[in-house]
Amino acid sequence: MKHVIFGGDGFVGRHLAHKLVQEGQEVLVADIAKSDLPHYARTRFVHCDVTKEEDVFAVDIGPDDMVYNMAAKMLSPLQIRSKRWEFFWPVNYYGAENIMKATARSGANRLVQFTTDMIYGHTVQSPQTEDHPAKPLGEYGKSKWATEQLAAEWRKQGMKITIFRPRLIIGPGRLGILEKLFKLIDANLPVPMIGSGKAPYQFISVFDCAEAARLAWKGGVPNEAYNLGSDNPPSVRKLLGDLITHAGSKSFLIPTPGFAVKATLAAFDAINLPIMDPEQYLIADEMCVRETGKLKRDLGWKAEYRDSDMLAAAYDEYRAKKAGHVVAAPSVVPAE
Repeated sequence: MKHVIFGGDGFVGRHLAHKLVQEGQEVLVADIAKSDLPHYARTRFVHCDVTKEEDVFAVDIGPDDMVYNMAAKMLSPLQIRSKRWEFFWPVNYYGAENIMKATARSGANRLVQFTTDMIYGHTVQSPQTEDHPAKPLGEYGKSKWATEQLAAEWRKQGMKITIFRPRLIIGPGRLGILEKLFKLIDANLPVPMIGSGKAPYQFISVFDCAEAARLAWKGGVPNEAYNLGSDNPPSVRKLLGDLITHAGSKSFLIPTPGFAVKATLAAFDAINLPIMDPEQYLIADEMCVRETGKLKRDLGWKAEYRDSDMLAAAYDEYRAKKAGHVVAAPSVVPAE
């Protein structure tokens, strides 16, 4: 057998590919881009646009192969409202549909599919387990929730599909919305929070995501959905305060009336000048902690990285890139 990773050159996919190659597994990466990554010396690559059925069907999937779908459009870069459907759905839903069809057509029946915690929408219960009601607030979450429903139909036809719902994934090579925060801190400017900052904010490391995908394979690809998030996330106030201290910045935190900030951000969105995606700011002051006990029990997974360390590492990488340097990957710090 081999491991076929659609989107395997992307943020999570490249770490999974590296992990599997290090383990001595045969890996085939199918993606629209090929970066200069050392593990390609021992990895096959095929150009593939997941939105094109003919591209996906041409990928060499054997009946005993393990398939992963890491191809996705994320909330960054920001899209204006009228462009969101055409930005998210072709890759996130129709690309996933092509991959599920190609997997079944090849005779293979094992797939790991990443979606998002944004399928939940507003907080109804906290912490959120996987049975939290799903009511996504925008096209990104809607495209991923539709993909989960599609997966449920393929499961009825005999496919085994493990779904992961990650929180905001951070790690080397991705900044996204964090870049705006880092610029404020670098400039010693005030850092506004949506609300009081008392609610926790939870990340998930890209390394922990890759390990979850590997464990799904090792664990027989259960027909389950799993949250992915850090352990014991700190409050927004502590998380950002620690980062300001780490950066040696003179910035300070400003609590704001959440409803007023959300109304302002919605106004900018309405005139096609989005500052944040609605799926981000609408829940920014809510208790959005994704419970990961099910994943720990079923597959023996654990979160190896703490939120404060992940955020500090992302800031250090941002600073290093500005200075033209390279920062090594963060070391593992056990979550507490």
